[in-house]
Amino acid sequence: MQTWPVQDAKARFGDFLDACLLEGPQMVTRRGTEVAVLVSVQEWRRLQSAARPSLKQLLLSDQTRIDLVVAPHGQAKRCPVESML
Repeated sequence: MQTWPVQDAKARFGDFLDACLLEGPQMVTRRGTEVAVLVSVQEWRRLQSAARPSLKQLLLSDQTRIDLVVAPHGQAKRCPVESML
């Protein structure tokens, strides 16, 4: 991954973009600190889909995402349907 100071990335944006498309992700630094990464749309979509499980994966997962709290019998509060509309 090539590193670009923000001034160079701005001044040579076309080269910066071409490097991203041809060589892969490009790091951007500001005052020597890494602040951003430019990636292609294809790479971004791949990362997004890998980071979030599909509905099928969630439904088939053994892990519970939340604990369902059920009130003891007779202690649940009811509200009229009209208040939900």
